[in-house]
Amino acid sequence: MRFRHPDGSTVHLAYCTNVHPAEALDGVLTQLRDHCEPVRRRLGRDRLGIGLWLAKDAAHALVTDPSTLRGLRTELDRRGLEVVTLNGFPYEGFGAEEVKYRVYKPDWADPERLAHTTDLARVLAGLLPDDVTEGSVSTLPLAWRTAYDGERAATAMTALGTLAERLDALAELTGRSIRVGLEPEPGCTVETTADAIAPLTAIGHDRIGICVDTCHLATSFEDPHTALDALTEARVPVVKSQLSAALHAEHPHLPEVREALAAFDEPRFLHQTRTATAAGLRGTDDLGEALKGDTLPDASPWRAHFHVPLHAAPAAPLTSTLPVLKSALTRLVGGPHPLTRHLEVETYTWQALPPELRPRARAQLADGIAAELTLARDLLTDLGLKELP
Repeated sequence: MRFRHPDGSTVHLAYCTNVHPAEALDGVLTQLRDHCEPVRRRLGRDRLGIGLWLAKDAAHALVTDPSTLRGLRTELDRRGLEVVTLNGFPYEGFGAEEVKYRVYKPDWADPERLAHTTDLARVLAGLLPDDVTEGSVSTLPLAWRTAYDGERAATAMTALGTLAERLDALAELTGRSIRVGLEPEPGCTVETTADAIAPLTAIGHDRIGICVDTCHLATSFEDPHTALDALTEARVPVVKSQLSAALHAEHPHLPEVREALAAFDEPRFLHQTRTATAAGLRGTDDLGEALKGDTLPDASPWRAHFHVPLHAAPAAPLTSTLPVLKSALTRLVGGPHPLTRHLEVETYTWQALPPELRPRARAQLADGIAAELTLARDLLTDLGLKELP
């Protein structure tokens, strides 16, 4: 979906296909047929943006065989789909029964991460629509915080510098500018947008920036306007933003609230949980850990890294951080010029919701994703952007 900003530029809205994980290219092609095209039809659009997640095997197949890449581009066109952004955070295994800490490997100190991200950039340069010259890739925020010492930090920074050189060469070769954004996430070396400023200014390259995920922003209790103002002042480019909402519990000391939260404690994904205290942010790596006794202070609200559907906040006594998303979006695209032109709805946890909230068939999932995109579209038009055909 494309929108015209009042300044005349085009803002792209997509949804991320990591909600339909597939490890190989044939699975990606099946996604386009079984999920992405039905969502487009529900929205009544001739064209729908998707943020592809390509596991390492799929990306490698595309980058090593130009005819395969052309075939994917043809299939996208045939189904009324377009790609301007990729999710390069998960490397592989995102559809496994247990993902948890595995999603942070390999990190930016491992050569596989640089190789994979380079592949993604090259693939995206070949997938961009003919009238688009800029693409984006979101990636791991350096590493999970443990086992990340000075030596690994130096290796990671060197790898990002090498990536910047490769992106420059790719732009010169193809005429397509691909930018990569570190995506701050609770528990990682770069947990907040503030944490991202030092490494990104050290790299000092306009093709290496930040991906602002509004669920992660909210989970860390960051104020969107303060965070985005600091990034602007530091001249850190917002490469893309993932529009997502976290799980919010206003009164976590109440037994009924604990019981409601426990329904979201599931075995596949890590749900980092945070609370803001007078002494600073406190947190646990997972929701189940937070629910055990007095592990986490409960005098103030809790937020958990659980991407809940944008249009359907959990039932009371829980809610979502949709107001944080709205505030961030106002700052991102509501001003005289957009801070980013790539927006991506990323609710990959549909099948991790409590059983009674999960879609029971493909059609229900398509309905839900279409409803999320409709909400995002309405927020954009409310900010003065005009939806394009």
